[in-house]
Amino acid sequence: MSAPKVGILMGSVSDLGVMQEASKILEDFGVPYDMRVLSAHRSPSLTQDFAQEAEGRGIQVLIAGAGAAAHLAGVLAAHTILPVIGIPIDSSPLKGLDALLATVQMPGGVPVSTMAIGKAGARNAGLVAVQILSRSDTGLQDKLRAYKAAQQKKIESIQL
Repeated sequence: MSAPKVGILMGSVSDLGVMQEASKILEDFGVPYDMRVLSAHRSPSLTQDFAQEAEGRGIQVLIAGAGAAAHLAGVLAAHTILPVIGIPIDSSPLKGLDALLATVQMPGGVPVSTMAIGKAGARNAGLVAVQILSRSDTGLQDKLRAYKAAQQKKIESIQL
């Protein structure tokens, strides 16, 4: 298998059901990835090490999902120049609103692209990662065009 181009990280194993939506997209497009549980709070040094070593391992994009305080994407962004895509996870009593605010409210100079809360956000994060990678990969560009055309065809075929 090829070296991973995308890192998919989650704050807890309980986030796996959401984060698998990103991995499914990457698999559909044939993009190799590395998926791990890393916590900004419970394993900060491991998280920092992963962020600092990712680029040297050939990873080009990081996708980070976390719930509640949701600092994972921001911590990764603080330690790398790679693009970071954050996914707020709806795992708290606030149903992801807390995670959304924690992910999207980054200080100037520490960018995190933030997706929707939950599975739709994870799916879109996978697609954004593919779009980023496609800038230097015409094969991925062709796959994205085919994906968009298939989406349109599904809509065109709906008869009410």
